[in-house]
Amino acid sequence: MAKRKNRGVHTSYKDKAMHAKGEQLKQKDDEQELDPAVDLAEKEKKKADEESNLNEVDLLKKELAEIKDKYLRTMAEFENFRRRSTQEKADWIRQATKELALHICDIADNFERALFQAQQEDLSSPFGKGIVLIEKQLLNALEREGVKKIEALGNEFDPAYHEALAHIPSNYEENIVAAIIQNGYTMHDKVIRPARVAVSNGNKMNTQEE
Repeated sequence: MAKRKNRGVHTSYKDKAMHAKGEQLKQKDDEQELDPAVDLAEKEKKKADEESNLNEVDLLKKELAEIKDKYLRTMAEFENFRRRSTQEKADWIRQATKELALHICDIADNFERALFQAQQEDLSSPFGKGIVLIEKQLLNALEREGVKKIEALGNEFDPAYHEALAHIPSNYEENIVAAIIQNGYTMHDKVIRPARVAVSNGNKMNTQEE
């Protein structure tokens, strides 16, 4: 009788173990049946994450492009400002140099007038020679700065270099500069003051006699 009882207990444990194993298999089967739904959800989540990442990348690229564009615009504006500043400074220096050169040209003209009125014996004296030397030094200083006198007397009238204040009869042909009223000057081959001149209208008396 005892042996039968033990067999019953053993059978009961065996049945419980088989039942538990069956439950595990059933649970495993249920989980396998749910796998497609889980996979779909995970795929959708993964896709959404990828799209989100792509959107973030696109936004970052857009922001980077905007920042780059602003940087290039700022650099271009700065370069234009630098060029304008440099040009304005150069123009100011040229204008200041031009004004100074014109003042010195007036002094050179006065030297020329004074020497033209001087007598030969005055120019031969030590004082006269000193004045002539100072005039040459002044003209040389102007030339070193690119300032040159416009040679107009006896040349054809050119409105780019000459300013006609009068027309006079002379031995020169018509439209030839017959007299200099005020010297003109160029600076680096650009006119800073045109020569004021009287222009010949030809020898009318000789024409009438002929």
